[in-house]
Amino acid sequence: MERRNWTLKSLEELIYIDSLDDELKAASLVSWVEKYTLSDKALKIETSDYIPLLNKSELSKFLELFYKNINFLKNHKLYIKSQLDSSAKIKSFLK
Repeated sequence: MERRNWTLKSLEELIYIDSLDDELKAASLVSWVEKYTLSDKALKIETSDYIPLLNKSELSKFLELFYKNINFLKNHKLYIKSQLDSSAKIKSFLK
């Protein structure tokens, strides 16, 4: 039951993170990944630890948010890169 509670908590946090604005969402996703996939007591997504712990609707929601947030982070990375490039151009112009 403890593992199911841990999994449900991770799902609830993903749902909450999905409602945040872009900057907070990106930072929160980084901490979510560190907490739920990189820590010692984390469930391993690649070994399908989540599958037996969630019912079908919960698992569907988890997968939807997980992949949606992967795409968000990819797009956010590109946005931040373009902002940094723009800042570098302005900085070099001002020199």
